[in-house]
Amino acid sequence: MQMTEEKPNRRTFNTAAYNFAFLDEGSKREIRRKSLKAVAIPGYQVAFASREMPIGRGWGTGGLQLTLSLLGRQDILKVIDQGNDDSVNAVSIRRLVEETSGISTTEATSEATIIQSRHRIPEEKLDQSQILVLQVPQPEPLRKVERREEMTRIRHAEMDYSAMWLTLYESIVKWGSITLGADYPVMVHGRYIMAPSPIPRWDTLKLHQSDHLSLFGAGREKKIYAIPPYTNVTPLQFEDYPFEVESFIDKSCRHCDSTHTFLDEVADEAAGTTLYQCSDTAYCKQQQERKA
Repeated sequence: MQMTEEKPNRRTFNTAAYNFAFLDEGSKREIRRKSLKAVAIPGYQVAFASREMPIGRGWGTGGLQLTLSLLGRQDILKVIDQGNDDSVNAVSIRRLVEETSGISTTEATSEATIIQSRHRIPEEKLDQSQILVLQVPQPEPLRKVERREEMTRIRHAEMDYSAMWLTLYESIVKWGSITLGADYPVMVHGRYIMAPSPIPRWDTLKLHQSDHLSLFGAGREKKIYAIPPYTNVTPLQFEDYPFEVESFIDKSCRHCDSTHTFLDEVADEAAGTTLYQCSDTAYCKQQQERKA
């Protein structure tokens, strides 16, 4: 079977009713300035004036504002939600960008120059020409141990992360292991503890010494932070209880038979069994085409 190359999708819209990519130019400049500061101080949370968007706060407004401020007319955008290109959230954001900019969009990771994602990093390795934008619901990793914003700022400034380490230790004493799953805290550049957004542990190691720039946007909390390329990102761990990713031993994707990707569980109620499939639907489709 001959494989056909998937072309980026470019739609024709009447964009005259909007400024290019929806946001006004002043807002874009402010977000870019804050993004540059975030890149200059890896892992540090930079406050920004989060704008009202035509989607509700908590549905990716921070990531969307970053994406809209970065877009150029020649960019190609990919939007995914927990690995899926066709979820309601991903489709809605993609359509908003298309209708206000007219730029090309794609489901192929390798074709995209900007990738906006919720809760996943694509399985396909990103390169230095690509930017990953992650939507973040709660940017403050210390919120689990300290509710007061003024105190979390002081702890970051003094690099006082003892409460976080104590929480991890208590988890080991109580459960025999560190029970944190998604949004596992990491140390960035040996300085700041950072929340990598609710990505699974499987994706956390992809941030370490990556070729691409990663930007994190929290619209509701009005924070931007970043991991520049080739930056050390280390999950918090103890020598005798090292960081471990999710295990899928003896399991494979029901569609492409992959055993090296992050898998989602799917319940087959009729048969009373549990099936597994790739979380990254675009990568799964690519693997199926290669097998055909």
